[in-house]
Amino acid sequence: MVTSTARTNPPETPRPTPKASRGVEIRTELPGPKGKAIVEKDQRYLMTSTKTAPIVADHAEGVWVTDVDGNRFLDFAAGVGVINTGHCHPTVVQAVQDQASRLMHFAGTDYYYEVQARLAEKLARSAPGPAERKVFFVNSGTESVEAALKLARWNTGRPLFLGLIGAFHGRTMGSLTMTASKAPQRRRFNPQAGGGFHIPPPNCYRCPYKLEYPSCGLYCLKILDELYFPSVLPPEDVAAFVTEPVMGEGGYIVPPKDYFTTAERILKPHGILLVDDEVQAGMGRTGKLWAIEHFSVTPEILTSAKALGGGLPLGATIFNKELDYSYQGAHSNTFGGNPVACAAALATFDVYEHEHLLENARRQGDYLKKRLEELQTRYEVMGDVRGLGLMVATEFVKDRRTKEPAVKLRDRVETEAYRRGLILLGCGASALRFIPPLVVEEAHLDEAVEVLEASLKAALASKPT
Repeated sequence: MVTSTARTNPPETPRPTPKASRGVEIRTELPGPKGKAIVEKDQRYLMTSTKTAPIVADHAEGVWVTDVDGNRFLDFAAGVGVINTGHCHPTVVQAVQDQASRLMHFAGTDYYYEVQARLAEKLARSAPGPAERKVFFVNSGTESVEAALKLARWNTGRPLFLGLIGAFHGRTMGSLTMTASKAPQRRRFNPQAGGGFHIPPPNCYRCPYKLEYPSCGLYCLKILDELYFPSVLPPEDVAAFVTEPVMGEGGYIVPPKDYFTTAERILKPHGILLVDDEVQAGMGRTGKLWAIEHFSVTPEILTSAKALGGGLPLGATIFNKELDYSYQGAHSNTFGGNPVACAAALATFDVYEHEHLLENARRQGDYLKKRLEELQTRYEVMGDVRGLGLMVATEFVKDRRTKEPAVKLRDRVETEAYRRGLILLGCGASALRFIPPLVVEEAHLDEAVEVLEASLKAALASKPT
């Protein structure tokens, strides 16, 4: 990650970087001459958004991205968690081409086609728990959360929602009500749709109450009964607890194993639904199809997007059948469940099955954490390594005792990494996330860790933490 100013004007590398070992290949300064022209045009005509590095992609395959100047990058961002099957997987590409030649659009919320019904069945049957499920298709993660919020409010008749500080659920006005990751995401947009309350997350590395697990007794949840419910948050007014099973943008926070069962014991007697946001953590990222499967609870509503479409825009809200609307028109859209995107999603599931990607995510995730933990023993600034499967992060600190976030160091490491051909993304206050495609191999992980260490050395040599 770079600074907010640099997000508006992505940095240029002042010098060529020597070619790294094995697959990474950097031929020019970054961006190169062709890339620089495209960056300038982008800045001229596109709305200011969240650009993090001036990488101008031309084509990609597997874990590799090649830019317009011929530089080859190892992609450990996976299109921000989208390309779980690897870039341009031939099975997914073939499915897209075949479907595009037959039917590209037919408004699946108004009419019918087989590929949408097949995918809905696949998703309904994949959701954890014994309940019968139904599906609503959308185009993105934020839309899937919007649909979940509407379902919860319609069914319970309650106006309020409970979420976590640090959570990210999207940027449209409804889901933004529950997003509490970074101030710029909410600044000048208040009030949102309204009704959102937030409590501290189960971040055991940075407990806001200065307690330790398990002696804390999960006070971050028990405070609901002790403080929130008796004062500002009447439980009979709360429609749902909206949460990521592993916090994404907020720092890749993995809750204790009993966090969600404890939450269920507190919330269920009040009739509060569980909305499980699997947009980033789902679709096998943690080594299980849905990350909530690690925690022995079954949500009433589950949201998905990102990796679901295999690279095409597709999201889904999966919910208990009895929560379905009793009349038409309460919710709908035009592009949700697009046939080409549905075909890509079905092909994605085929790749998962035939190439054993859930098993690979577990195996390679364990290896990646081991390599990062080895690096952590040599660098005091690596305060924490955490994650599930191939949803892994390391947090940089100025001092391991105080745990003061080393934000500028994290940003410099990210910049030095892309200069050396490794694409990474920041998360939380001072963490870097490692989310390669689930087809990643051990050799790719070794190369990434080598580049990371070289980048860390360069960042430490250039400035203090």
